[in-house]
Amino acid sequence: MARYARPRSVEEALGLLAEGRWRMLAGGTDFYPALGAAPLTQDVLDLSRLGAELAGISETASHHVIGALTCWTDIARADLPPAFDALRQAAREVGSPQIQNRATVAGNLCNASPAADGVPPLLALDAEVELRSQGCRRLAPLAAFVLGNRRTALAAGEVMTAIRVPKTAARGRSAFVKLGARRYLVISIAMAAARILVGADGRVAHAAVAVGACSPVARRLPGLETALVGMQAAALSPEIVDERHLEGLTPIDDVRGTAAYRLAAVREIVGRALRAAGGPHIREAAA
Repeated sequence: MARYARPRSVEEALGLLAEGRWRMLAGGTDFYPALGAAPLTQDVLDLSRLGAELAGISETASHHVIGALTCWTDIARADLPPAFDALRQAAREVGSPQIQNRATVAGNLCNASPAADGVPPLLALDAEVELRSQGCRRLAPLAAFVLGNRRTALAAGEVMTAIRVPKTAARGRSAFVKLGARRYLVISIAMAAARILVGADGRVAHAAVAVGACSPVARRLPGLETALVGMQAAALSPEIVDERHLEGLTPIDDVRGTAAYRLAAVREIVGRALRAAGGPHIREAAA
């Protein structure tokens, strides 16, 4: 018979994780639909009591820190720098308002769906994840944590406790654009996040661009990022994105769209995200 535990502290949870494998449950917005009417066959570790330790947004001298159990509604309403605009916009695209009130940031990352809305904005912020096990804490870049469709680098005995964004990356402004078959409660056909730092001369001083739902994991576009530096921010548009910049993307054919359609669409939505993030009204010194 499967066991169920609902620890009252992170230390208690880590002790249980050290005993063996558990299926972790937080907001439950993916857990319960996936389970359906089937009986539980795995031991379940319910983390929902740990909000006092693992929810909320704070700062250190070097990082903005998002607790693993922070829900998407709190992200959308958070008072964060404009570089987080894409993350706040993505927060409003995660399912319905009811789901946003329950679903957690860590759950979105640990489920490792290619279409996870939170991943591209956090990649554009150079985010890292904090992973804890009994007696150990380690940090991993988000780009190295999500390994593939439903696969992560979470080791046995570990739980994600926070997402950390370096303040050196929390500069400029960002934007998120998602393409789906309908406006709400939709799995992405393609999505993009762009973060642009504009210098006092109106030119791009730094760019970070990430695309989701077009490969097994969301990916940065380093070739495009390099090409953008030095461009006039007011001139950013879909026309500047070409096939060379999309190397590494491997979209699939499925019921939501063909691979060819996704590649054509992603050029447009990347350009829209760039235009929104790099408009002339947000020029700032890049020093």
